[in-house]
Amino acid sequence: MRTRLRSAAVAAVALGLAVSPVGAGAGAPYAGAAGAVTVPAPAPTPAAEEFRQLTPAVARELDTAIRKVMTEAKVPGVIVALSAPGKGTYVRSFGVADKSTGMPMSPGLNTRLGSETKTFTVTALLQLVDEGEVGLDDPIGKYVGGVPNGDRITLRDLAGMRSGLFNYSADEDFGKAFLSDPRRPFTPQQLLGYSFKHPVLFEPDAKFDYSNTNLILLGLVVEKVTGQRLDDYINREVVAAAGLRHTLFPVGAEFPSPHAQGYTDQTLTGKTANATDWNPSWGWAAGAMISNLSDLRSWAKTVATGTLLKPATQAERLKVVPSLPGAGYGLGIFNVQGWIGHNGSLPGYQSLTVYLPGPQATLVVLLNTDTDYRGSEPSTLFGQAITKIVTPDHVFTLPAQPVTGH
Repeated sequence: MRTRLRSAAVAAVALGLAVSPVGAGAGAPYAGAAGAVTVPAPAPTPAAEEFRQLTPAVARELDTAIRKVMTEAKVPGVIVALSAPGKGTYVRSFGVADKSTGMPMSPGLNTRLGSETKTFTVTALLQLVDEGEVGLDDPIGKYVGGVPNGDRITLRDLAGMRSGLFNYSADEDFGKAFLSDPRRPFTPQQLLGYSFKHPVLFEPDAKFDYSNTNLILLGLVVEKVTGQRLDDYINREVVAAAGLRHTLFPVGAEFPSPHAQGYTDQTLTGKTANATDWNPSWGWAAGAMISNLSDLRSWAKTVATGTLLKPATQAERLKVVPSLPGAGYGLGIFNVQGWIGHNGSLPGYQSLTVYLPGPQATLVVLLNTDTDYRGSEPSTLFGQAITKIVTPDHVFTLPAQPVTGH
């Protein structure tokens, strides 16, 4: 999901600082939904019938639907990849990567991930669980001092967005500090300071509430246990181990070329600005990472099927509880009408990477704006439009949530 600096609306698969509400993509800070809603799961459908054959006619339907969302939501450019074994592959780029030069979007461009970073951070944590270095039911206070309710909030509560800790990216002072100088670096300790000055919102495990604070703490746990910087550990033990060649956890504002220019309205004036070189350190373990289409197509299956984890640990990851209407959240991962993965959003960029187990289908959407359209994140609108066509029994949809004040 995403982390909106102003509205903190949750959109989605919160997959990223966005889900940004699910997901804190390194984008705008996200304040999660307060209430849990149970939605009946769709009726089982034979895997072969769950995903339409990607014929030229279906491709034309997809082209039309994607262009419609682009026009309505004023999205400069978008890249889409959709595939399933035996069903074909659809890869398209639409619009421009740079509004000033007219450079077209293309599948090889790098992008900032926002809250999709959470899937990497939680994978690193779960690897340590597999190694017996940490336990999901360990209190965070065992590893990080000064955490409100730190003796009762567990690592599981943090990964599942059930800690009750205030979302630092929804703090007014943080928003002013970031937007007044979006190229400044933030330390994890500074980010936690914006959270810990607020009272806890509820008792541990009482309900779901998307908070980027949770992932900052999990990042510190990984550093404490391994004795390594989080970026170094994830780049080696997760990214390299997964065979990803164009994915990295940056140290600062680095952004390898080629990449699209990113456009945001999360500014002090509300006017659209180019956020390409804004420092994503404010998202850190919740949303700072970078990747591209080819890597994310691979990562979608890796994270959803647990390639890097023991089966029992992956099963823990995928145990979801109701979080948003039509969606459940596990440990750093969403299940939206059967689609498993995360979305992300941070100033200038949004992403969606999900996997549907039955037909083994993968969907990746990357775009170069995070500006909402009628309260919804464009990445969610694209996901919904695409899945209505190819998987009508599994439509990806995350309704915009009301602002909850955190």
